[in-house]
Amino acid sequence: MMQKENTAGLVLYSRNYREKDKLVKIFTESFGKRMFFVKNFAQSKYISSLQNFTSCQLLCTVNDNGFSFIDDVSQVDTLQHLSEDIFANAHASYLISLADAAISDNQYDPALYAFLTKSLQLIDEKFDKEIVTNIFEVQILNRFGISINFSDCQICHRSNLPMDFSYKYGGCLCPDHVNEDLRRLQLDPNVLYLLHQFQEIPLDQLEKIAIKPEMKKKLRLFIDGLYDEYVGIQLKSKKFLDSMDSWSDIMK
Repeated sequence: MMQKENTAGLVLYSRNYREKDKLVKIFTESFGKRMFFVKNFAQSKYISSLQNFTSCQLLCTVNDNGFSFIDDVSQVDTLQHLSEDIFANAHASYLISLADAAISDNQYDPALYAFLTKSLQLIDEKFDKEIVTNIFEVQILNRFGISINFSDCQICHRSNLPMDFSYKYGGCLCPDHVNEDLRRLQLDPNVLYLLHQFQEIPLDQLEKIAIKPEMKKKLRLFIDGLYDEYVGIQLKSKKFLDSMDSWSDIMK
């Protein structure tokens, strides 16, 4: 079924198709992620409007059983900093890949569309990109069917205590029950406290955050462990982002 529609959209990526054509994947607000066919892309009047990280308003022909088609593009918003800064670009590319992996194509999810769009805007506005990325990773876990309580003990359900994390129990253990899992992570309790905050905070209420580099590394290691244990996806964009840590050290 094909239908003419008007919707907001965020360009995720494009790839070559045949000799001169391209397929452009766009996360639309109204119809989920769709693959759009653009003929003679280099000569298309929409070429500048269909670059990665670009938000726009689309008049399009939506096809539920194949490629969709673009009829017009307006209200184009390009995130300039993401295009110019390789580190911001890498974080944005990872968030896009994560959102792409989290839901199926054609799946209606305006909340994820808004969440991804806002996250990219914050990175473009030079908010702390590592923290925005961490918040995105934690809050999108539920799209993978993963629900983790970072504040309550899995056994007695007490909270407001320094917790450790147990993969065996799939959550936190309080000081009275940490010995229930001798292979617990022996994690810095502040990591779990911060993740609980990240899990709850709306991005539109995000203010300036100052977290020390040592704590950022602990957050990064633990979130990577969560994804390895519970999600199990391998994204090229994440591997590239990880490789950039050594670049940062060299540039310093």
